[in-house]
Amino acid sequence: MANDLNSIFSKLRNFDAYPKTLEDFRIKTFAGATVTIISSAIMIFLFLSELRYYLTTDVMDELFVDMSRGDKIKINVDVTFHYLPCAYVALDAMDVSGQRQINVHTTLYKQRLAKDGTVVTESEIVVLEDIRPKSNKTVPDVNECGSCYGAETVDLKCCNTCDDVRAAYNKKGWAFPKGNIVKQCENEQLKETLELQSGEGCRLHGYLEVNRVAGNFHVSPGKSYEMGHMHVHDMAAFGSGAKYNLTHTINHLSFGDNYPGQIFPLDNHYVYAEAVEMVFQYYLKIVPTTYIKLSGDKLKTNQFSVTKHQKQLSSSGAETSLPGLFVSYELSPMMVRYTEKRRSFFHFLTSVCAIIGGVFTVAGLIDSFIYHGGRALQRKIELGKTT
Repeated sequence: MANDLNSIFSKLRNFDAYPKTLEDFRIKTFAGATVTIISSAIMIFLFLSELRYYLTTDVMDELFVDMSRGDKIKINVDVTFHYLPCAYVALDAMDVSGQRQINVHTTLYKQRLAKDGTVVTESEIVVLEDIRPKSNKTVPDVNECGSCYGAETVDLKCCNTCDDVRAAYNKKGWAFPKGNIVKQCENEQLKETLELQSGEGCRLHGYLEVNRVAGNFHVSPGKSYEMGHMHVHDMAAFGSGAKYNLTHTINHLSFGDNYPGQIFPLDNHYVYAEAVEMVFQYYLKIVPTTYIKLSGDKLKTNQFSVTKHQKQLSSSGAETSLPGLFVSYELSPMMVRYTEKRRSFFHFLTSVCAIIGGVFTVAGLIDSFIYHGGRALQRKIELGKTT
């Protein structure tokens, strides 16, 4: 029985693919130690790189037709106008469905900036009231009788100017009303505000919500209002000689929430206006995007590409367009979906084995080449000496 077991073990030893040399026949050299240290460092570096790659998430992308309807799009806006006072700045939005948002100010904020770019006011965020005229007809005609806002007298029944209203209130002994409730004083307040903000810039930041259809939003000087089915800007409100330097920086522009690795083509985009009365147009193609995280949370957002165009308006006034910054966008019928997935552990294990085995094999070949090459060279030297 014992002989049979010894015979089986003897045959089994013949399958050993890793024959061992005797310790007495092993030679340790300085070159071998150097190769061992270098190969060990390479193996550690490659192992750490593979481990880092394994710990990151893999993102799979898919493209399919967008079938979603009825959602809103949140547009995040942060634009700095370096030489345009806040009195001139207001944002209007409209889309193909007919929705119009005039002078959005509930979710958009304006910050007055000095010439050096510092904030004029002490508060970090300042919501400015719309100091521009509420109507394109601020002063009544001569034939009209302007209201004295309750301060009418026998001698003064009509108040067609701001001074008339002040005089009527002084006769009554009343305090003059504050704000923009006195229509006759709107132009005067506007003039004072423009003089106060002369030479300043303005930062417009915040967000607005629009329908999920094609549309545009713009910042153009002038009182904006609706006339029939037309969107009109009254440039005369600021005076016929007003000049508008639209040098600007788009600090940030996005549609919806941000997802990891997202690129924003217009972030920190600076444009210098080479002349006054220029129009800057940005044409955006929005691609609806869904990002699914490892936790299963689904983020619905958008990414976009942009085409830019700018031109100077002619001084003859024959242009139909207005100076300003115009952003037009349309939605792609295709949607992109990104899905986070964990990387395969078996793929990581296979890569680690390949790294260790490959580096060890290559290092052995290099060590063998150095060792046998050195011995061959030594023999030739010794033979040369004997002859």
